[in-house]
Amino acid sequence: MESPTINRANLFRDMMTKINVLHFADIHIGMENYGHIDSSSGINSRVLDFLRRFDEVIDYGLSHDVDLVVFAGDAFKTRDPSPTLQREFARRVKRFVDANVPIVMLVGNHDLPAMEKKASSIDIYRTLGVPNVIVGWAEEVFVIETKHGKMQIATAPYPLRNRLLAQAEHRSKSLEELDKTLQEIVGDNIRAMAEQLDPEVPAILTGHFTVSGAMYGSERSVMIGRDVAVLKSVLSAGPWDYVALGHIHKHQNLNEGRYPALVYPGSLERIDFGEEKEAKGFCWVELEKGNTTWQFIEVKARPFVTINLDVREEDDPTLAAQGVLAQVDVSDAIVRVNVRMRPEQDASLREKDLRAALGPADYVAAINRQADREVRERLGGLAPEGMTPKQLLQKYWFAKNVDDDRIELLVTHAERIIELTNE
Repeated sequence: MESPTINRANLFRDMMTKINVLHFADIHIGMENYGHIDSSSGINSRVLDFLRRFDEVIDYGLSHDVDLVVFAGDAFKTRDPSPTLQREFARRVKRFVDANVPIVMLVGNHDLPAMEKKASSIDIYRTLGVPNVIVGWAEEVFVIETKHGKMQIATAPYPLRNRLLAQAEHRSKSLEELDKTLQEIVGDNIRAMAEQLDPEVPAILTGHFTVSGAMYGSERSVMIGRDVAVLKSVLSAGPWDYVALGHIHKHQNLNEGRYPALVYPGSLERIDFGEEKEAKGFCWVELEKGNTTWQFIEVKARPFVTINLDVREEDDPTLAAQGVLAQVDVSDAIVRVNVRMRPEQDASLREKDLRAALGPADYVAAINRQADREVRERLGGLAPEGMTPKQLLQKYWFAKNVDDDRIELLVTHAERIIELTNE
């Protein structure tokens, strides 16, 4: 009787163990908005929030047998973090180093120095040659031996326009021309790295940049420099098993339903109320050649809560507002309250009492009074179709309760913009 034929390639693949990869980005240690000094540490409470989220990521990775850590850029809020912030970041990197887990740290736009020749905020790890730490400061392919097998990772740090300006042939170009050239260069570099890969070994591309078609979060409020978008087709057409992105704070997979996943994990902590409804977290990736899977793991980010109150029909606006606030869970949250009222109620709204009602909150960002004005028809009985752009703008801003002086200033600037458009 003949022995059954053994497909050794399939047998080898079935015996392979997936490589566990932790992917996160945009920690932005140093954000202090809506914070206060913590008496026990002397550190701003919001800085501690971001550090606690980082701790959640590390705890999850070490408890789930992580093989490789990919940090896709933006360790700090600024290019020159204080020694205290650097110490806190280093303490957490050391936890991976002590556990003998390789970590790839990509240089993001917030990590870059203002001048090209200076060091980035994470260069010290490369300078000291810290074991198991790879700083992705250039386009390069690394082969890493993890405890569950070999893998490849290509690093694509934030693209710098200044590097083009150092070359004579680009100095006379406009910003738009430079952006187009830089986009092409980044694409060429990524394709060149793809050609260096061993087709039998699983591969990750990690990049810190905007990809065309991505949805922004609140990162534009803290963004440093003008952005260049990398074409999505450059990433999806490559031989990658997973594309680990950083830079955009809103979690998303740009290649939904297709292989490979092009994933922004998003930031680990909320920056402002623009991210109030967004889940925050990181990605857990099970890497295998041609069969990589991943999942988004949510962290316990500080809640942001907006409360909208309408007390126009109330005799005592403060008492009515307190009654509503008592029903809202604001425990440990950063809170803002918008109170809509009649102009004559303004003096009766006791802000001190409202803040007392918000006692369980971590921070009260604002109590905004939105007093309705009496409707005054200053533009006559004209229908919108019969109004000039100036009249429409005036009516719009008046309806939004913008002060008269502010309206006149805005209209002046708007008229100039309209004139330039028509030239």
